[in-house]
This record gives sequence, C-alpha cells and structure tokens, in this order.
Amino acid sequence: MALNYIFVGFFVIAFVIAFLKFILTGDVQTFKAITEGMLEMAKVAVMDIALPLTGVMAFFLGILNVGEKAGIINALARFIGPFFNKLFPEVPKDHPANGQMIMNFSANFLGLDNAATPFGLKAMQSLQELNPSKDTASNAQIMFLVLHTSGLQIIPLSIIAQRAILGAESPSDVFIPCVVGTYITTVVSMLITAAWQKINLFNRTVMLGLGSITTIIALILWYLSSLPKEQIETVSIFVGNSVLLGVVAGFLFWGMYRKVNVFETFIEGAKAGFTTSVTIIPYLVGLLVAISAFRACGAMDYLIDGLKWMFALTGMNTDFTDALPVALMKPLSGSGARALMIDAMKEFGPDSFIGRLVCIFQGSADTTLYIVALYFGSVGIKNTRYAIVAGLIADLIGVLAGIWLGYLFFH
Repeated sequence: MALNYIFVGFFVIAFVIAFLKFILTGDVQTFKAITEGMLEMAKVAVMDIALPLTGVMAFFLGILNVGEKAGIINALARFIGPFFNKLFPEVPKDHPANGQMIMNFSANFLGLDNAATPFGLKAMQSLQELNPSKDTASNAQIMFLVLHTSGLQIIPLSIIAQRAILGAESPSDVFIPCVVGTYITTVVSMLITAAWQKINLFNRTVMLGLGSITTIIALILWYLSSLPKEQIETVSIFVGNSVLLGVVAGFLFWGMYRKVNVFETFIEGAKAGFTTSVTIIPYLVGLLVAISAFRACGAMDYLIDGLKWMFALTGMNTDFTDALPVALMKPLSGSGARALMIDAMKEFGPDSFIGRLVCIFQGSADTTLYIVALYFGSVGIKNTRYAIVAGLIADLIGVLAGIWLGYLFFH
C-alpha cells in the first residue's frame, strides 16, 4: 500500500504545483516539462535500465544456476547459516537463499553492481518460496531488502573516478567517510529492522559476526589509507573484477567436476533471468515516471528550499544545506543523485566542503524506492508493509552520518 500512495502522490503533487503555477503566474511550461519528462523516463526505464539488465540477469542467473546444481550455493548457505539464522529466523540454515544473499552482499561490498542485482533478485525469489502470503512481504524479505538498500561497499570506485575527472586534488580522500557512512547505515538498518521484527541480535553469534566484519573492514581501510590514490583505484579494479571472474570460472569448473551438464544448466538459469527482467518492467516504468513528474514540477526544489529555511531558523551551521539535493534524491533515483553530485562538484569545486559532502551522501546509501520496486516487483509483492519506512529511516541515518562525517573530516 505504501507504494500505492507514493505512486499516486507524486502525480497529484506534480499536477497541483503545475496548476498553481498556471493560475498564479500563467506558466504553461511546467505542464510541458512534466509531460516530456514522463515520456522520456518511460523510455529510459525500458531502453536504458530494463533491457540492459536483461542480458546481465540472464548471464549471472545462468552462472548462479550452475553453482546451485554443483552444490556451491548450499555450501555457502551452511557456512553463513548460523549468523543468518539469527537475522532471518524464517529461513532454514541450509536453504539456498542464504548463499544467494551472501553472493548479493559480497558483490555489493566489492562494488560489482551488475552482478549484485541478479544475485539479489534470485535471493528474493528464493525467499518468496518460503513466504506463506505471496502478495505480502515477509519479515525475511524486508530484512534482506533493507540491508541491501544500505548499500555497504568497501571502495566507492565510481565516486572516486568522477572526482578525478573533475580535477580533485585527491580523488580518493572521500573513500573512508563513504565506507564508514555506509557501514553505519547498514548496522543501524539491521538494528531497526530487527527491533521491528522483535529479533534479539545481542547474542554471541551475531556479536561475533559483526565484530569480525567490523575488524575486517577496519583492517582494509587501514591498509588502503596507506596507499597512494592511484594504487587504491588499481587495487579496487583488480580485486573486484578478479573476484567476479573467479566466481564465474570457479562455478563452471566445479560444475564440470561434479558432473553437471554445465551449458544446459546455464541456459536453464538464463531463461529465468529473461523472465524476471520482463516481469519487473511495469514496476520500473511506473515508479520512475512518477519520480520524474515529481522532479519536473519543481517539488524537490521547494522541499530543499523549505528545509534550508527551517535549518536557518535554528541558528545552527547550515553549510551542509547546499548538499541536501543529493541526499533527498538518492532514495528516489541513483542516476538523478549522481547528476546532482556532479553538478554540485562543478559549482562548488570537488575539493570544497560541499563537493566532498555530496560524495559522502552518494556513497552512504542506495536508491530505496527503486530497489523496492525492482525486488518486490520481481516476485509480485503488493503489500510492502513497513519495508519502505524502514528503508527511508536507514536513508535518514545515512544522511545524518554523512553530515557528521563531512564536518569531522572536511569542515
């Protein structure tokens, strides 16, 4: 129901604002901008997002199917089972969904977005098999989605690359704040969702798991912080892509070793990838077009101006407010937030406080509404329950953490 209200609300807000502009100022261009934006976004949703995703989905779900038949996914599920059983008590310890979720989280962690999406959609489908109410999101599905929207990533390579293109003196100087920000978002997301689901995470298994992950991330950050920026980017490119290629080659080799008919198994999984991609197109078109209408009418600008005014009344330091467009756009549109991040770096300079803060915002969370539409749409979930609220709370935590980190490191 939340998506229903959001979908309708965006269009109603767009029409009301456009109508008021026409009545008060005679402006007819807003109607034109909204309509053109809607048509363009409908095309983008299909041609630039859904269709390219189809090929990626087909390939990686084919590889994942080989891994399942060869027993690799079940082995991962058994390994991670004790920890995931505390987070996802509805999921059996040896269920393939555990292995698929860890593949998704690992791909996100390494910045492999193209691989993360197919693994995540497959995990959502496996969780749907355990869901007793097929049109309503289960607790396990909500926990998985909220953790996914927290966007945990060890090296924000695309942000670093964009800073280098725009002439930043030290493009990689934001990577530690970005990682710390997204890690805070992930942990808080986990705690909030667990509290909502009445899951007790303060036990030996979870504390040991979180402690181990925290230690690993801290050691990686310590090592990377000692490297020149060129080496950081080289390490990121090498590790991320070599791991991905290693997974593909390893799955295929182990499938051959286990006497799996690798190519036929790959084709079987790839067909499922194509079907999934077709299924999600209406969900992507609907939500992305609604977001486009909300942006084109000027509602986002009014919201930002209102927030700036409110913060100014408090007497607090408001230097961060010029970075808020990126923070507010991120839950709605990844490409929109990226464009605003680039605009801010061009206007204020990549080495300015705002130029760095927008990068932290971009790297501290993911596109909640897009991910909800994509993942729940792939399995036909209509009642999202509290998933969107929990995801947006996580986004808010990411914004607050980003502001704190921006002042701590760069102000």
